[in-house]
Amino acid sequence: VGDLCVIRSGDYLPTDGLVVEGTDLKVDESCVTGEADLAKKNEDDDAVLFSGKQVIEVNGRMIVVAVGPHSQARVIFDLLRNTKFDSDGNKKQEKK
Repeated sequence: VGDLCVIRSGDYLPTDGLVVEGTDLKVDESCVTGEADLAKKNEDDDAVLFSGKQVIEVNGRMIVVAVGPHSQARVIFDLLRNTKFDSDGNKKQEKK
């Protein structure tokens, strides 16, 4: 945490971070958001980057804010792992 990372087109983000340099980075966040459009990131507006997402256009730098079990990808994974689904893929209701 606190390290400065160079990010380039084609890279998969290794950690969660904040853009500190790079105008109009384009990142594929479709696996989380479901949106086909690329997310535009820059240091002034939407600076948050999540691990595991791919940088599609433009190079830049980010500062690392979370790694491993503290990353949003891990938080989502843990929530899904601990959620029970029925055979149709619907979340099971907890018994009271």
